[in-house]
Amino acid sequence: MGKDYYKILGVSKNASDDEIKKAYRKLALKYHPDKNKDPGTEEKFKEVAEAYEVLSDKKKREIFDMYGETGLKGQPAGPSGQSSGPQTFTYSFTPGDARQTFAQFFGTENPFDIFFSMGSGGGRSGPDDDDMDTDFLFGFPGVGRSHGGIRGTQSFSHASPRKQAAQDPPIEHDLHVSLEELLKGCTKKMRITRKVVQADGNVRREDKVLTIAVKPGWKQGTKITFPREGDQTGHNIPADIIFIIKDKPHPLFKRDGADIRYTARISLRDALCGCSITIPTLTGEKMTQRFTDIIRPTTTKRIANQGLPHSREPHKRGDLIIGFEIVFPDSLPEGSRQILRDILP
Repeated sequence: MGKDYYKILGVSKNASDDEIKKAYRKLALKYHPDKNKDPGTEEKFKEVAEAYEVLSDKKKREIFDMYGETGLKGQPAGPSGQSSGPQTFTYSFTPGDARQTFAQFFGTENPFDIFFSMGSGGGRSGPDDDDMDTDFLFGFPGVGRSHGGIRGTQSFSHASPRKQAAQDPPIEHDLHVSLEELLKGCTKKMRITRKVVQADGNVRREDKVLTIAVKPGWKQGTKITFPREGDQTGHNIPADIIFIIKDKPHPLFKRDGADIRYTARISLRDALCGCSITIPTLTGEKMTQRFTDIIRPTTTKRIANQGLPHSREPHKRGDLIIGFEIVFPDSLPEGSRQILRDILP
């Protein structure tokens, strides 16, 4: 028998998309290898990711429900050689996909460094904090547990009488990305210059390149945190450096969540009599749309799957929404005015 993805996620066969996401979120955080070092954890982490990849995709889920795991992989059902699934569909999951699935879902490959920063106030940072599970809030001062996943931090304990060093306030920079970059994702390399304390106690300046993997569909305001990459003074904990995603202004489109909006300029004649309009897309291709009904200033046309990827579900895309700006003539001859008076209601 193949794997039972429903059992792996602990959901029923009629589970909704939200229930599947909730189950994956909880189990992915529980079995993340950077947090849980128990034997067999990494294998569980991969199984959970594979189950989510199948059950969150409508087509894969339908094939799995009908034919099981072998159907997804296009394997024969038995000695007869008859396929247990559609011949045109083959799906395979490699171990390296687990971390990629996690990164697409949570917006980061490293939940410990990205979601939490020990800045002033001990607050959290990172994409969509509301999606974090309570059991992930470990290791803050006063809780009595160590920061097992946060790079370079010290353990806090009620029994420790030593006063912890204060951390410098976080340093924030805007990271501007284009809509085309958000469509497919991109890599940004940011060079920083910081003070570094040497072994002999002297301080020198050091250049360092921080690499940011921008995921498809990331929302404006998403924060990417590099813990303790600020100046070293030898007395305080270096500041976190935080990059905040900002949309670059686009000459044609405006972002609206995962949707993008485009305004077409048309004449009053075209608005009343109908017309064909050439519409640009983010991929550079052009689409022709024919309008036969009267176009009003409030008219919109929605073209499915031509927007940006959803940040949580990058295999799904938003829509392209077309609005209209109707250009009125500056003047009309009296004869034309009379004709309009006669024919218009």
